[in-house]
Order: sequence, then structure tokens, then C-alpha cells
Amino acid sequence: MPVIVGYVPTAVGEAALERGIHEASLRGERLIIVNASAGDAVEGDSALAAAAAVSRVAGQLENAGIEHEIRQPQRSRSPADELLSIAAADAASLIVIGLRRRSPVGKILFGSTAQEVLLNADCPVVAVKPDRRQSRRSPG
Repeated sequence: MPVIVGYVPTAVGEAALERGIHEASLRGERLIIVNASAGDAVEGDSALAAAAAVSRVAGQLENAGIEHEIRQPQRSRSPADELLSIAAADAASLIVIGLRRRSPVGKILFGSTAQEVLLNADCPVVAVKPDRRQSRRSPG
């Protein structure tokens, strides 16, 4: 049973990745990193990670000795649907997602991937926030 991490190339995604690595290590499980993009994404947190970011993440996981797989589904489904679908198909033991502060209007207009995952996942979900100092600088 793998640990699934919702990853975006931001401080929020880095916080989720760090926690996912920790959880996979503790459980002795493989890690599946899911970097999904909404086709009509307005904000950078929904963007597919560039090849350099994917290589950096893969290197970080290899250095940590974590069995892993990185998936970048490019379908028209929402990132939440992709995470939930992969978690169900792979019988995930845990989903790790990052949280960021959004205004109430932003939540209404763009929805909340985190909320959808938290409410609809069939397995436990851990939601993490980036350290405030981390969220003010870009990863990398």
C-alpha cells in the first residue's frame, strides 16, 4: 500500500513532499508523487512541474532511499479527482496534501482541491502547511 503525495512546485508542494517522505519511511511503503494540473489553472500551484523540478524531486527521493514513482497525469480531470482516483486504484494507505491560505471568495471561484480530497478520500489524509518562512520563497 503506497503513500500518495499531491505535489505542486511551490512551498505548499514541498511541505507535502517532505511529510510524504517521512510517512513512507516510517511505514516502509513506496511513495507515489502525483503532479496533476487543472487545464484551466489560473494559479501557479496547479501547474505541472517542469522537467528540472521532477528531476530534483526524483533525486531527493533516491537519496532518501525511498521506493517511488512520479506521475503527471494530463487529463481533463481536476487534481483532486486524479489524487482520489490514483489513491483508490493503488489502495493507498495515506494521502498527503499541502494547504495554503485562500480567501473565501477564492475558494468559491476556484474550489478547493484540499477540501475535495479531505471529504472524499477512502483512506486517511494528512494535510500540511508550509513553514511561513518557506512559503515566502520559491523551492529550489
